[in-house]
Amino acid sequence: MKRMSWASLLLACCVFLLSACAGGGNANQKAKGDFSAGMVTDTGGLNDESFNQITYAGLKRAQKELGIDIKALESKRDEDYVPNLTKFARENRNMIWGVGFKIEKAIADVANQFPNAQFGIVDSDMGGKIPKNVTAVTFKEEEGSFLMGMIAALSTKTGKVGFIGGISSPLIKKFEVGYRAGVHATNPKVKVQVAYAESFNDATKGRSLAKAMYDGGADIIYHAAGGVGKGLFDEVKTREKGKYWAIGVDMDQSRLAPDHTLSSMIKRVDVAVFNVMKAQQQKKHKAGKLLQFGLKENGVDYAPTTSKHVKPDVLKRVDEFKQKVANKELIVPATEADLKQFMQS
Repeated sequence: MKRMSWASLLLACCVFLLSACAGGGNANQKAKGDFSAGMVTDTGGLNDESFNQITYAGLKRAQKELGIDIKALESKRDEDYVPNLTKFARENRNMIWGVGFKIEKAIADVANQFPNAQFGIVDSDMGGKIPKNVTAVTFKEEEGSFLMGMIAALSTKTGKVGFIGGISSPLIKKFEVGYRAGVHATNPKVKVQVAYAESFNDATKGRSLAKAMYDGGADIIYHAAGGVGKGLFDEVKTREKGKYWAIGVDMDQSRLAPDHTLSSMIKRVDVAVFNVMKAQQQKKHKAGKLLQFGLKENGVDYAPTTSKHVKPDVLKRVDEFKQKVANKELIVPATEADLKQFMQS
């Protein structure tokens, strides 16, 4: 009996140690500050040079400054969204982020399945139906794009500029409309060519669209197309310096083509994501609502490297309009109908 007792005790210890090891992330999570976060990308992946990458930068900042345990899962196809989100929910991560409007249905489904888990979504307002355990983070892309339109209109030499969109949607339309409004407000004579790739990761399609626009007379092209935009930068790099330009989006994309990037419209997704997690960690955050960031909230802007290729007098004028928009003296249109009224006023 005595031997059996010792054997039982030894077995119990082994089971305990194996269970602790099997807990993996959760055990480490508690040791790292009792708060963890997960991020599920859309099909663009972590290194899309766009909103997935800048969102992850916010998580990495939270890891460094707040001691938050972080993990990311890349979705190769739309069908991966639900299982990836579910995996994090089952790991009991304190905050689970989904990136991009394509993931909104999956967020809603998984959030309802796990009512005690907290979720966040970037670039979607969930159609106005935000579950109580979801925080929606959106940006006034039309305001930042308006600045890009001004820069393009004030810098073009041909009087023709372009816009390449990813998948046709109300979100990407905000970029296009804001850009066209900025061009029109600056110089109504400048023509804007528009094309959609109907993809966020087909760089080859992006390059072919850019080539067609440049060959058609455009000398500046702005994109809001995720990984498709890499094709734009691949194409512009083959062209004459100082004559052909690209404008990046979401983050400073100048490193993709340093001598051919006129500006980038940056969205401070990293700051928004970091602030939400910090507030939640401090138990000061309430979910179930929309957080929106524009020029007034410093949520969108032009990249600091813009001054490398854009003339000071151009930036001075852009800054004047930037202040007007921030002060609500100028309302930037976000839909085609609003743009039509804007152009007529």
